[in-house]
Amino acid sequence: MITQEDIFANKIFLNSVLPLVKVVIESKENIKKKFKGINAIVQISAKNTNEKVGIHFLIDDGEWTVVKGVTEGPTIELEFKSIPEFNAFFSGKSKKLPKIKGWYNVKLLINTLKALTTMGNLLKLTSPPDDEEEKELFVKLYFYLLSSGISQLNKAGHPDVSKWAKKSPERVYAWVVDGKPEISAYIKVKSGKTKAVRGIYKRSKPFFTMRFDSVDSALGILLERDDMIESTTKGKLIMEGGPEYGTQLGEFMILVGSYAK
Repeated sequence: MITQEDIFANKIFLNSVLPLVKVVIESKENIKKKFKGINAIVQISAKNTNEKVGIHFLIDDGEWTVVKGVTEGPTIELEFKSIPEFNAFFSGKSKKLPKIKGWYNVKLLINTLKALTTMGNLLKLTSPPDDEEEKELFVKLYFYLLSSGISQLNKAGHPDVSKWAKKSPERVYAWVVDGKPEISAYIKVKSGKTKAVRGIYKRSKPFFTMRFDSVDSALGILLERDDMIESTTKGKLIMEGGPEYGTQLGEFMILVGSYAK
């Protein structure tokens, strides 16, 4: 039986985690070049009673476009028997492989699995990577995941997130790293509606910003190696806005992380 918690986790994996594979491919030349000249549709899905939930990627001469939902006749498809099996696989709790349709497109399948594995390994890091570019990519992925994840939980009707969103006037909550505008994300909230956006919010100053003085400082919090209060005291983390809003945002960050693991 599928529980509401299964649904919440599935929304996070489908709409917040898996879209990050495009970011990974665009950031890693050794993976990106393997899709050059490729035109295909890659789909990842799970059966759910009489319907199918999923996400697919349109590949046009190696360029990936993320499309929510399922489509007919993908070039390859990773199809799970159920939402719980889908969640267990992507959380690393199960190694049970999905049904692979279009498996004879061997090169495309291998390269897609490599991209998914690279993304999964990055998100599951428990200590900072040595490479600086890898550090920046990790923080970027997490900023995107957190902003999108909070919005997805609201859209899925998570009681805590939905209650917060319904009470909120028009506000913007942001994550940024000083001197690295490319590593930033924000979420817009207004009267129950939320929208996650990648990049810097430029229209005005956000209502609340979780600002890090460096990539390493962001890593310390995201990997739960540093204490948030201590980081704030040392100036590694600057809460631009009321501290109570920082506490609320921090709780939602932990909530998203709990579903994505």
